[in-house]
Amino acid sequence: MSDTVAILGAGAWGTALAAHLGRASAANSVKLWARDVRQASVIESSRENFRYLPGVKLPASVSILGDLSCAMDGASLVVVATPIGALVDIVEKLRSNVDVPLMWVGKGFVAAADAPGVALAHQRVAPLWRAPVGVISGPSFAEEVALGLPTAVSVAATDRAFAENVAHLLRAEAFRAYVSDDLVGIEVGGAVKNVLAIAAGASDGLGFGNNARAALVTRGLAETGRLSIALGGKRETLMGLAGLGDLVLTCTGDLSRNRRVGLALAAGQRLDAITAGLGHVAEGIAAARAARTLATSLNVEMPICAAVYSVLYENLSPRRAVETLLAREPGPEFH
Repeated sequence: MSDTVAILGAGAWGTALAAHLGRASAANSVKLWARDVRQASVIESSRENFRYLPGVKLPASVSILGDLSCAMDGASLVVVATPIGALVDIVEKLRSNVDVPLMWVGKGFVAAADAPGVALAHQRVAPLWRAPVGVISGPSFAEEVALGLPTAVSVAATDRAFAENVAHLLRAEAFRAYVSDDLVGIEVGGAVKNVLAIAAGASDGLGFGNNARAALVTRGLAETGRLSIALGGKRETLMGLAGLGDLVLTCTGDLSRNRRVGLALAAGQRLDAITAGLGHVAEGIAAARAARTLATSLNVEMPICAAVYSVLYENLSPRRAVETLLAREPGPEFH
């Protein structure tokens, strides 16, 4: 694999990844595509994404483009850095003309034509794409990656050699990339942790304390594991970076958008006002609905995700949701 990377999506993560790859090696050629042509021009001239990642200067090796075909020209690797909901649309747009490997960094579920109407991203994308596909996931706030702070992620793909190549490309002095063979587990961990982060934010916002948050993280990890197994993943994957690592970060870190959603819900704010004020997509909102659909279809017990769904979509108060969870009869810890 050569070092020409097209990153599609100039939000915080796409910009941070472009900055990281641009710094990682002088040989890297990075093309960052912004959907808004005017935004692309501003970022290119200022070398800074003031809207999504202010204060981070992009290396000279990064080109910012508003034309998708120009961004794709000569690329040997495509990384989709949009919210997960836009992934399939981009794949559909590119697949007839592009045959290079594809990665994405969005975390969540995607719509599917077949029942139950929800799928993991690779289940939708792999049949559409002519080259290997995969995901980069793990505890990685964009701001910290952009600043060059120590970070570690997991890389999983439909082809092991491709995953190893991407991991090698990502590695730098302060950036570790590990390869996983469990694409299902990596994707499930990345999707469900955002739902659990909303629950953690709500718990903290209600003043339930550190014990409650620790219990929520632990029991949330257990239900994530149940869903992963039901979909064909491995429980042990959830003990790694894309599982426990990302879950702890998102449930406790102040940069977590999903945690901020939970905090705002606990403060009595309306969901539409919360999302309008974020300025970014909180993937856990859509993932809560998708997780509930999958759990119901597969008969998987996911009480915390179900409670988050009820708060978001059925007007259940966060306090009442916690009371309902506490009223559940405890079963065996491991099942």
